[in-house]
Amino acid sequence: MQCPYCNCKESKVIDSRHTDSTSVRRRRECENCKKRFTTYERIEFAQIMVIKRDGSRQPFDRDKIKYGLLRACEKRPISSQSIEDVIKNIENELSRKFIEEIETNKIGDMVMRELRNLDEVAYVRFASVYKQFNDINNFVKELEKILIEKGSETNE
Repeated sequence: MQCPYCNCKESKVIDSRHTDSTSVRRRRECENCKKRFTTYERIEFAQIMVIKRDGSRQPFDRDKIKYGLLRACEKRPISSQSIEDVIKNIENELSRKFIEEIETNKIGDMVMRELRNLDEVAYVRFASVYKQFNDINNFVKELEKILIEKGSETNE
């Protein structure tokens, strides 16, 4: 592992910890300058190709999901750990399905399902962009779905 301070290629691992089921945090010390730095190792899943709306294909990018989640959760009481958990849930679901290609709308549906359980306001924000609401009626219909489901949950 190359030192970020002096670019030496020799370092030793001082401490290793599992951060979750798919990654390891390693504390390292450079053999040359003796400065310490942290690295993360993550399981690399088979490359999944995402089929865009226009038919083009791109490699799956967790950062695009994270960006959408951050926008939807802006100014909401949602921790960054909760957002990471949503992304990990989606990645784990994709890897369990052993798929090579997936349409963007299926990924969007997965994000919406996770957001619906996390925060209703963030869910509606994400849905308004993802479903491309072009008028207030579409927005109201989505809110009505949430209210109906909430009403059936309280009656059970």
